[in-house]
Amino acid sequence: MIGSPFLFNKINNNNMNSTENKVTIVSDDNGNVINVSTNSPEYGYIKMEQTTPMIDLEGWVKIQKRNCLLKGKLVDLQALALKGGDTIPGKLVVKESFIPFSSVNPERHLKYAGNTGVICRVDDQPIYREVFYTADVNTQDSFIVHTNKQEIKDALEVKKSVKLFS
Repeated sequence: MIGSPFLFNKINNNNMNSTENKVTIVSDDNGNVINVSTNSPEYGYIKMEQTTPMIDLEGWVKIQKRNCLLKGKLVDLQALALKGGDTIPGKLVVKESFIPFSSVNPERHLKYAGNTGVICRVDDQPIYREVFYTADVNTQDSFIVHTNKQEIKDALEVKKSVKLFS
C-alpha cells in the first residue's frame, strides 16, 4: 500500500479535483499535437500529461507531473481530432516490471534513481518503468521497491562532493 488512503483521499477531495481523472493533450511550440515517427512515417504519437499527488512508501507527499505517449497510425490519431490543451477522461499510471517493455530497445525504460545515473534494482535485477494512459480511473500504479539504496546514497554523496569542489 502506498501511504495513507485517508490522506490520499483528502488530497483528491481538495484542490486536485480540477485535474483528477483528466489527462491533458500537449502540443509543441507550433501547436502541433501529432508527432510523426522518425522510423515509420505512417505512425505517430500524441504527448499527454497529468499532474497527480503521490505518497511514497515512507509517507512523503509529492505532486508529480506524469507524461506518456499515445501511439498509433497517423490516420487513427488524426481521427481523434485532439488539440493542445484538450482534456480527456482517464489517468496516467506507472507500471514497473522486471521484464523490459520493449524487446527492441530494453534499455529505454530502465528506472534510474533521479539524476544519479544509478539503475534501480532488486538484488542484481534491473527495474523497468513506463507510464501508460488508461481510461479506467480505478487502475492503480504498480511499483517495485528497489534494494540498492546504499549504492544510490553513495552516488548522491559523490555528486555532492563534486559540487563542493566545482
